[in-house]
Amino acid sequence: MNWFDRCVVFSGVGFGSGLAPKAPGTFGSAFALLFIPLWLASGFKLSVLLMILMSFSGIYICDRTAKVMGVHDDGRIVWDEFAGQSITFLPLIYMGIMNWMWVLVGFILFRLFDIWKPWPIRVADQQVGGGFGIMLDDIIAGIWAALCICIYLYFTIA
Repeated sequence: MNWFDRCVVFSGVGFGSGLAPKAPGTFGSAFALLFIPLWLASGFKLSVLLMILMSFSGIYICDRTAKVMGVHDDGRIVWDEFAGQSITFLPLIYMGIMNWMWVLVGFILFRLFDIWKPWPIRVADQQVGGGFGIMLDDIIAGIWAALCICIYLYFTIA
């Protein structure tokens, strides 16, 4: 494996967080919480742009990592969790109300949707291949989690 593939795989496995022997997706999602200060410092618009870049680059990163590892959507590939978990927090970044309770709620909601895989997450997971498929189910899980947060905020703040 050349140095470029090593860098891509290192990114794909979440800088090592996806190499946890049990629940690598949960460890990858937990590692993604370290991005929260970046999102808060960046503000909403720049965070959206960075998350879009993270998602599009993730298509390549996840696809290449899967090819190098020889397994499609291996549990150790957690770059997709980075993107999905980050998307979960967009409503909170927009509202500027991030705190430890919300971090925990967002983490639990994302993991719930990522593991449970309700429609259309399950469809994306089962029927879309390659790096796009690896990324898509987690992006949708992040959107579902963010929508749950939006609904809660709408009914409690409005």
